Amino acid sequence: MMINLTSTSQPKGRFYTRLNEQDYLGLTIWSGKTDPTAEVIVVQLRRRDGDNWETVGRLAVYRTSNGTYSKLPERR
Repeated sequence: MMINLTSTSQPKGRFYTRLNEQDYLGLTIWSGKTDPTAEVIVVQLRRRDGDNWETVGRLAVYRTSNGTYSKLPERR
């Protein structure tokens, strides 16, 4: 028997591309929390400012197991 002691889940996939000297565009796919066959797809534009990273823009979409898509509300 294996017991997972970490509280954070791992993404199904994560991809990044560098746009210029300070900006990165990222795409991450997560399993749904209540329905593991659903997915949460997150796109982020991140910018480096010195030693810190800042999220400039973010879009999150929920995909149900039957293929219906809906935009998720902004995180606070």
